[in-house]
Amino acid sequence: MFVTDEKQQFNSRFLKITLDIHIAVLVMSVCAEQMSSSCGSSLLLALPEDIFTIVVGSLTPMDVCTLSLCSKNLNALITSDKVWLAQCESLGIVSSQDLVEWRTGVSSYKTLCKFLWNVKPLMGIWVHQNPELGNVVYVMPGFVSVVGCRIIPQELGPLGMEDGPILWAPVFEIIGDIDGSIAFFLHGRERDCDKLYPGCVKSIDKSCNVLFLEVEPKQRINGGSLAHNKNLAHCNSDRNFSRRICKSDRGHSKSQRVLEKSPVVPFFNLGFGDRRKLLELVADHVRLRAPNLANGLLFPPLRDDGERFQKDVLLMSKRRSLLMKIYKFGEGCNNLQEAHRLPLNPTQMELHKIKKSLGRPNICRGSVSSDESQVSSHKKRVATYFKDRLKFILGKSSPVNGRAVSRNGLSSSESKHSQFQEFLSSADTIGMTLCAKSVKLFTYRAWPNMHDNQFALYKLPTPLPATGQEYAGLWGGTFGWPPGRPTDDKPGKALFFLSLSYEESEGQRILIATKILEGTHYVLHPNGSAMFVAKVDEISSDPFPYNDGASTSVDVKHAYIGDGIANGYGFRYPGSKPGSLFVIQNGLLAFVWKESKAVLTLQRLNLQELLKKGERVYALPPIVNFAYLTKSFSNVFTGFSNTTRCFFPSSLL
Repeated sequence: MFVTDEKQQFNSRFLKITLDIHIAVLVMSVCAEQMSSSCGSSLLLALPEDIFTIVVGSLTPMDVCTLSLCSKNLNALITSDKVWLAQCESLGIVSSQDLVEWRTGVSSYKTLCKFLWNVKPLMGIWVHQNPELGNVVYVMPGFVSVVGCRIIPQELGPLGMEDGPILWAPVFEIIGDIDGSIAFFLHGRERDCDKLYPGCVKSIDKSCNVLFLEVEPKQRINGGSLAHNKNLAHCNSDRNFSRRICKSDRGHSKSQRVLEKSPVVPFFNLGFGDRRKLLELVADHVRLRAPNLANGLLFPPLRDDGERFQKDVLLMSKRRSLLMKIYKFGEGCNNLQEAHRLPLNPTQMELHKIKKSLGRPNICRGSVSSDESQVSSHKKRVATYFKDRLKFILGKSSPVNGRAVSRNGLSSSESKHSQFQEFLSSADTIGMTLCAKSVKLFTYRAWPNMHDNQFALYKLPTPLPATGQEYAGLWGGTFGWPPGRPTDDKPGKALFFLSLSYEESEGQRILIATKILEGTHYVLHPNGSAMFVAKVDEISSDPFPYNDGASTSVDVKHAYIGDGIANGYGFRYPGSKPGSLFVIQNGLLAFVWKESKAVLTLQRLNLQELLKKGERVYALPPIVNFAYLTKSFSNVFTGFSNTTRCFFPSSLL
C-alpha cells in the first residue's frame, strides 16, 4: 500500500511538472509571436473551456492579465467567469461555497479576484507588545470584505474550548465595492454608542509585516475635488496631477513655488503627541453613528443551518450596501443628487476646522501674511544655519539659551514644531489612512522587536505544519490535567494562545512555544516570551506523571527534552526549568515541568472557526482600539465597563 501511494504521489508530481512546462512553453510562444498566427495561440484557443481553465489556473492573476493582452481572442476567452473563479479559489482565502455568495456583491469574478488579491497580505495574526495581556488581532474574511477581530483575554470553563464561545471585538474592516475599489472603516465606541470611522487604504505591500494607522494630507485640484495619491481605494486618480500647477501658484515665481511645494513630512516623523492628537481629531470629525444594521454580522457564521445561513448572507449584503453608501456620500445623504452637492469627501477633514482645536498658530495653509514673509523666514533659517556651522568649525559652538540646536539652526522643540507646520501646510485636507508596509524587523524567537510609540500592528508569521515540523502553527490551551478541569479556588482556566515554530540552535532543531495571549487578570509572563522550548531531536525518558492507571491511561506517542518558563530573572527576562514535552492521543501536546509537575496542555486551533462560533463584545475607543500603546500588566479590556461581557442583542446578530 505504501509503495502504491508513493507511486501515485510521484505520478502526480510528474504530471504537475509536465503541465507547468507546457504552460511555460505556450506563454513564451504567445508573448514571442504576439498571438497573431502562432501555434501557441491556436493550441490554447483549441482547448475545451474546462481544460483551458485548469491550464490557466496554474498561473497567477497577474500572469492571466498579461496573457489577456496578447490577443483579442485570448482576451475574450480569459474574461469568462470560470477562469476568474478558478483564480479566486487558487488564492485560498474564501471557500468555493462562500465565493458564490460573494459574487452577488461584485460585477464579476475578475473584480472579486482583484479585491482578494489586494487584501490577501492582510490575512492572519497581528500583534502588539502593549498591553501585556492583549492586542492580538486576527484578520479574516467577512462578506466581500476582511475584518480585523481583537481576541479578548478570557478564561475557559470546565470543558475548555467546547464549554463557552471565545470573546472578540471588532477593530477594523476593509470592504470591497461592486467595482473592486476598497473602503476602510475603523471601529470604536464612544459615549456608550458604537461608531464607525471611515478612511482610505493607502497601500498594501505584498510582503507587508507592519500595519500603520496614519493621517494623510491631501490637496485639491484647482480648488475643486481632492487629489488622492495612487492607492487601492481611489484607483482613478489623475495621473497627470504632478504636471499641473494649482491656481494659487499662477503668477508666482519658480523660486516661490519651490518654497511652497517642499517635500511632505512623513506622518511617522512627527512627534508622538502630535500624531495622537491628529488621529483623534480626524476620528472625531469623520465618525459616524453606526446604524442598527451596521452592528449586524461582520462575517458569516458556520453553515449549520442552511436556511438561517441564507438569511444571514442577505443581512450582510444589506449591511455592506449601507456602509458603502455612507462611505461615499456621508451619513445624512439620502440620494445621489444630494451627494453631488457635498463639498468634501466624507472621509476627509478640512484643515481650517482644526486650527483652533490644535492650538498652534500658523499651522494652516495661507496663515502666513505674504509670500515675502515666507521667503524672509527661509533666509533667516539659512543664515542661522551657516552662522552656527561657522561657530562649530571655529570651535565656538554652544547651545542657544540652553537648548540643543539641530542641523537647520533650530532647537529640537522648534524643529518638531516646524515639521508639524510643514506637514499641515502641504495640503488642504487630512484623512485617516491604513497603510501596510514591509519593514526590516529584528526578531527574537519568532517575536518581532516593536516600537512603543507607533500606532501599528505587527504581523506574526504562523508557520504551517510540514514534514519535520509537524507541530508548527497556532495552539491554545490551559494549565492543569485533565485539560480545563476547574478547582475550588479557580472555577475557570486562563486561556493561552501560543505560536509554535522551529529553529536551529547549535546544530539541533528546537520547537519554540511563543506566548501571544494570556487570559489572566494580571499578567504572569510577558508577550513574546517562550513558554517552553523543546529539543525535538532528543527523546525524554521521563514518564507522563498523570498516567495513573487503566481508567486514566494516557497514550504517549512521543516525548522530548525541554525547558519551561520560570521566575528567576525578573518579569521581562524570566528564567527556565527543565521539563518534557509529551505528544499524546487526539493530537494534544502537554509540557510538564519536572520539579513542580505543572502541566500546560495544548490543542491545535482553527481561529476562524472559533470566531464564527464566538461572542462579540463592545469595542474600545477608536484610536486605542487599533493599538493600545499604554504599558499595562493588568487586563485593560475589563477596565472598560462596556467590554465586560456586554454582548450584542441577538436581534442585531
